[in-house]
Amino acid sequence: MRRRAHIAMVSIPAHGHVNPSLEVIRELVARGHRVTYANDPSFAEQVARTGAELVPYPSTLPREGVAGREWPEAPIAQFDVFLDDARALLPRLRAAYEKDRPDLFLYDIAGYVARILAENWGVPAIQLSPTYVAWEGYTQEMEPMMAALRAAPGGAEHYRRFSEWLKESGVRETDSTLFVGLPPRSLVLIPRAMQPHADRVDPRRYTFVGPCFGEREHQETWSRPPGAGKVLLISLGSAFTNQPAFYRRCMAAFGGMAGWHVVLNIGRHVKREELGDIPANFEVHAWLPQLAVVKQADAFITHAGMGSTQEGLWAGTPMIAVPQATDQFTNADRIVELGVGVRLDTEQATVEALRDALQRVTTDAAISSRARALRDELRDEGGAKRAADLIEAELPREP
Repeated sequence: MRRRAHIAMVSIPAHGHVNPSLEVIRELVARGHRVTYANDPSFAEQVARTGAELVPYPSTLPREGVAGREWPEAPIAQFDVFLDDARALLPRLRAAYEKDRPDLFLYDIAGYVARILAENWGVPAIQLSPTYVAWEGYTQEMEPMMAALRAAPGGAEHYRRFSEWLKESGVRETDSTLFVGLPPRSLVLIPRAMQPHADRVDPRRYTFVGPCFGEREHQETWSRPPGAGKVLLISLGSAFTNQPAFYRRCMAAFGGMAGWHVVLNIGRHVKREELGDIPANFEVHAWLPQLAVVKQADAFITHAGMGSTQEGLWAGTPMIAVPQATDQFTNADRIVELGVGVRLDTEQATVEALRDALQRVTTDAAISSRARALRDELRDEGGAKRAADLIEAELPREP
């Protein structure tokens, strides 16, 4: 048994950056370690449920529910927001941990200030990545995009400021792209199957542990209604749900369909009255315990966000991907490539196309077989317990 250690986690106040690693934190606490978690007080409840101790800091990042803070449209302006928040965070974390130094830092991809402190103090650090990681040749392949960003208004100044800050902070790597994108050690919290060019990812730097799902006891449960033959879940996640016309098409496509019970998540932006008459075989929610439903569903219409895609793969549920933004288009293509579903863009999602897609994913034996095989593959990656094993292996040994 290793000694009880102090492990510090650093992240930002965004569900997509916090949720993927919560079970890892919970597992470390359960093993007897003292875990502190630096984040904005708005995430105090999520941190407390893991058993970790919140180290609060007032983040300046835009987020839902905070008036007057909106994300700018230009990419460089968005990068500036992250950089300014990190620069403000560093002295706060230094003061918070100066007399309570951890034995090891964990950090989200956006919590890279932890890497600075770890290097300054000679403490090991591990990134917990909730998304894709770099592969061999990534830097060269991305150079045209990086050149365009540097040439964009404010681009050169952003990268100059970032580099100067890293130099002032006393770290060895002062190229901001490499500092953020190539951590010395990282645990990847997505399935290896979702990683682009997985065969070119350096296993000495990155270890795939797969999704880290727990029982989520704090959330409501969901059970199939008695007599429901098959269950279809329709959910566009939490951020891109303002799609009343799409929901109405889904009701027209699947309303009254014999043997099917449909669970529809409309999110917070759409009101029930915008949907019109709701079919008897539909239940409509503004929020639901999605993983609990996915586990019991026979098909899943999803926006293909990374979290939802992983839940579908974890449950072995065939998917119809209807991407809305950002990396969802790439994820949707990957769902098709993996043979576990089909892609149907929003403008193509007519009543007939929706019915045809559901027919295909629920009757194609190859899709069902591949979904089951990937489900088993994800379970074998180890999840939170394997992640905790690997973190403990990096802890300094007692003298």
